[in-house]
Amino acid sequence: MLLFSPPSSPFEPPSVLYHLFSSPLRFVVEHLYYFFLLLRGSALQVPDPSSSIRLVCVSDTHGKEASIPNGDILIHAGDLANHGTAAEIQEQIDWIASLPHHHKIMIAGNHDGFFDPKSRQDSDIHNAIDYKGIHYLQHATVTLTFPGVRDRQLTFYGAPQIPACGGDDFAFQYPREQDAWSGTIPYAIDILITHTPPRYHLDLPQGMGCEFLLKEVWRVKPKVHVFGHVHAAYGKESVFWDEGQKAYERVCARKTSSLLRDSFDPLAWLDAAKVAFYGIQGVVWSRGWGGAGTGTLMINASLTFRNTGKLANAPQIVDLAS
Repeated sequence: MLLFSPPSSPFEPPSVLYHLFSSPLRFVVEHLYYFFLLLRGSALQVPDPSSSIRLVCVSDTHGKEASIPNGDILIHAGDLANHGTAAEIQEQIDWIASLPHHHKIMIAGNHDGFFDPKSRQDSDIHNAIDYKGIHYLQHATVTLTFPGVRDRQLTFYGAPQIPACGGDDFAFQYPREQDAWSGTIPYAIDILITHTPPRYHLDLPQGMGCEFLLKEVWRVKPKVHVFGHVHAAYGKESVFWDEGQKAYERVCARKTSSLLRDSFDPLAWLDAAKVAFYGIQGVVWSRGWGGAGTGTLMINASLTFRNTGKLANAPQIVDLAS
């Protein structure tokens, strides 16, 4: 009865039947929410191809190399390595540095132990990394100028920390119940880069992302948020920061339920109605009235497909209006 069994790993997606019977209401609300997102279109304004800035986003390469399309900037959202040694990370940096993108930015992930003194191996204590012009962000910002695009500037902020999910060899971990995010991200940024996803967005139903990061992203509302870590949740998602999104997140935050309990939870049904109402309102605004995208584009850029160890996911490409 594997179809009704829980996932073998918290990083594996549940079967459709297990997800459905764990909480029928949440299952329906999730699919309703994503249906309306599909109809609403992108959270970003449609750019003029002749004057746009192209972001190429990757994550979770785990010591492997992939074919990367060209663009104005390459973003790597962590887990360059598997074992986190300086030598393994340097090999990935050498590969990234060889790519033709004018600007390159990277952050660390939990498998990049060298960057965190708590998880750095003893043999690497006296070793150093040659970044070869790549911008490494660890709780830091960088502002880049694009001279060919009206001297447009974009500000990036990167941070590596994740809710604990492994042993002492994993880097930048904090207890899941600890708030490691509130007030840490500057307001005036365009692109946010983290390794963990915000909880419930390009995450798994069991919620491997961080709820405190979600609250912080609600506060800052960047144009684009790039992350990885949860391989099985690869993809893009537009978020619009409205009451429908709040209702969706409240439904996702409910404990695993059942059809009987779902039937007698009026607050959950009210949230389900809000997801539908604000979803329809958003579709009318974007499709009927031509409202421009005013939200955030979230990107889970993991190149590793689930837990196969194979780089089977394609790099994510985003064109930003100048």
